Amino acid sequence: MRYERPMSIVRRLARPLLAANFVLEGMDHVRHPGARVETARPLVNTLAAPLHLPNDPELLVRANGAAMSAAGALLAMGRLPRISSAVLAASLVPVTYVEHPFWTERDAEVKATQRTAFLKNLGLLGGLLIASVDTEGRPGLAWRSQRAAKKAKGAAAQAKKDARRATRRSRLRRSKAS
Repeated sequence: MRYERPMSIVRRLARPLLAANFVLEGMDHVRHPGARVETARPLVNTLAAPLHLPNDPELLVRANGAAMSAAGALLAMGRLPRISSAVLAASLVPVTYVEHPFWTERDAEVKATQRTAFLKNLGLLGGLLIASVDTEGRPGLAWRSQRAAKKAKGAAAQAKKDARRATRRSRLRRSKAS
C-alpha cells in the first residue's frame, strides 16, 4: 500500500493562486476569441504547417483556452500538478509572445504597460516551471530510474554468483558420486 502525504499548506494555497488566472483567461479565450484571433493569425500562419496544426487561428485560440482552463482547474485541485503545470507553461508561451509584444510599440506608455504584462507572464512561467518539477519531497523519476538500474545490476551480479556456486556444487556432487 502506498503512503499518501497530505498536501502541504503552502502547496494547498499556492496552486489555486497560480491557477486562478489561467482558469479565467482560458474560459475567456474559449467564449470570446474575437480580437485574439487576429492577434494570433501571424503566429498561427507561421507555425501551423511545421507543427502539423490546422491553419485556423480561432480554433487554436479556443483550444489553447480550453487547455489553459482544464490544466488550471487540475492544478488548483492538486490533481496531476506536474503535468498540468507543464501544459500551462506550454500554453502561456505563445499567448505571451502574441498578446504582449512590447518590443514593437512606439508609444512609451503603451510599451511600459505591455512590458509589465510580459514580465508578469514570465513570472507566472517561472512559477509554473517550478511547479512542473515539484516532486513534493518524493524522489524524482530520474533518481528512481537510477536506483532501479543499480538494484537490477546488483541482482544480476548476485544471480551470476549464485549460478557459479550452483555449478560448483553440482560438479562436486557428480565427482563424489562417481
